Amino acid sequence: MTLSMSLHEEAAVTRELANVLIVDDVPQNLVAMEALLARDDIRILKAASGPEALELLLVHDVALALLDVQMPDMDGFVLAELMRGSQRTRHVPIIFLTASPNDPARSFKGYETGAVDFLHKPIDPRVILGKVDVFVQLYQQRQQLKTQNASLERALQLNEAMIAVLTHDLRTPLSAITLCADRIKEEVGDGPLARTAHHVESSARRMARMIDQLLDFSRIRSGAIRLELANHDLGALAETVAEETRQAHPSRAIEVITHGEMLGYFDSTRLSQVLSNLLGNAVQYALGSTPIVLEVNGADAAALQLSVRNAGVLPPGLVQRIFEPFKGSFHPSRGLGLGLYIVDQFVRAHGGDVVAQNIDEGVEFRVHMPRHATRNL
Repeated sequence: MTLSMSLHEEAAVTRELANVLIVDDVPQNLVAMEALLARDDIRILKAASGPEALELLLVHDVALALLDVQMPDMDGFVLAELMRGSQRTRHVPIIFLTASPNDPARSFKGYETGAVDFLHKPIDPRVILGKVDVFVQLYQQRQQLKTQNASLERALQLNEAMIAVLTHDLRTPLSAITLCADRIKEEVGDGPLARTAHHVESSARRMARMIDQLLDFSRIRSGAIRLELANHDLGALAETVAEETRQAHPSRAIEVITHGEMLGYFDSTRLSQVLSNLLGNAVQYALGSTPIVLEVNGADAAALQLSVRNAGVLPPGLVQRIFEPFKGSFHPSRGLGLGLYIVDQFVRAHGGDVVAQNIDEGVEFRVHMPRHATRNL
């Protein structure tokens, strides 16, 4: 006796058991059809009338229904119409079986009530077996897809929960590293050790930004982000973020230009991240010493626009996927590839949109959003 199992046997074990409903008022026909269709991955449900079939359909999910047309009280057409009228059974495939002569009018009525086929008795066993096999396989494939989707969804939720926990736990030691680097800089003044402490502090801040991006990514994917909307001055916010970026990158010139009315109703924290990520992206990829230009335009009474321009060029293949998450391989100095994805998601949350394009002056990221945002997340 061998313990091994053939691939066909393994597939049979793992396949979803499919219910096939047979409805016929003649007991001999039910017995004959059950014997013909019997196999390991099919459960036969038998009903001698329309009402009995409806009772079974209330309890069981069905891969296929074989309905006799001529039955007393409730014929197959009426039963099919009732099935089509129910949310639970409207997508069940129906094959009509009839002993009547081939009548185009009756066949048309059968298809009109939702039949996928119309067979006349006596039925060739090979024909009915082939048709049943097709619909059973389709049902099993749908069930497997549902199972796989549910498994993937659970894995995604677990992954996002792990990211949230991991990034939260990383903050405490990272804060300690930053504080120690600051203390070393204060104690030693200038010199090699001070430069080392500066590198440690810079790396810690970069890691903190990565943690923030992972947390935002996790919240976006799980729908946990909520906008805190209030009246703010977008021009003042742009000046603040630009100054923070200048301090972090003193060798890079950043110009801020504002036009029109700057007041709007938005989440200042999220828009600060939008501005910071756009400026940070420009700092990383800008060519030469040409200043980065941050422009905020409030000339439109109903909308606010902002743009970030820098010298450079976007490769044609990257323009269409620039806002995708993890679009490139991880780079120690450039982060996780989540910054622009977060920009896109936060702008969308405010009811706006962001585009990236090559222009005469270089590369431009342009944001357009309503002056009075609504909570879209």
